[in-house]
Amino acid sequence: MKKYNITVNGTTYEVVVEEVGASQSAPSFASPTPVFSAPATPSVSAAPAPKAPAAAGASSVVAPMPGTILDIKVSAGQTVKKGDVICVLEAMKMENDIPAPQDGVIASINVQKGASIAAGDVIATLN
Repeated sequence: MKKYNITVNGTTYEVVVEEVGASQSAPSFASPTPVFSAPATPSVSAAPAPKAPAAAGASSVVAPMPGTILDIKVSAGQTVKKGDVICVLEAMKMENDIPAPQDGVIASINVQKGASIAAGDVIATLN
C-alpha cells in the first residue's frame, strides 16, 4: 500500500493505493479525508498571453463555444437586424448559426473562414 496526496479543484485528499501484485490481503476502504494546504503558487508562464483588443464597435458578437468558422455571412459596413446570421461555427461536428444580438452595422469582422476560435473570442463588432 502507498499513500499519495491528490489535489482536485484546490482540495487535497490523502489516498491509499494498493500496488498490483502486492499481497492479496483484503483492501481497506476509507472515505477520502480532505487535507487542506496552501495552494501552489502559479508560475508566470502559466498565465495566458493577453489578446489584442477588438476593433472599435459598440457591441461584440462572441463565440459561445470553441470551434471552426465555416462561413462568414456578412461584411464590414453591412446593416444587420437582430437574429441575422453573422457566421456559421462548426463545433462538435455540428454547424451553429451565430446571430446578431441586436440591430446595427457591422463595424469589424475579427475572424476569417477556416479559423479555429475559443469560447468567448470576439467574432465581430456592431455599431
